[in-house]
Amino acid sequence: MSLASPCINICRMSPETGWCEGCQRTIEEIARWSRTTDDDRRAILAAVAERREWLGEAGRPVEGCA
Repeated sequence: MSLASPCINICRMSPETGWCEGCQRTIEEIARWSRTTDDDRRAILAAVAERREWLGEAGRPVEGCA
């Protein structure tokens, strides 16, 4: 069973981060999702989790983070 996409249908690229404002993936990660392995998807999901932590609940860079 394949891993589900983190897409939540808010598809706008942030000019500040270069990540999708909905799922926090890069354009490259979004483009390759449908044709990649579950291992690569796990790596993408791990990166997304780190980005979400960095962004905080507001969905913007946390003050003091660079």
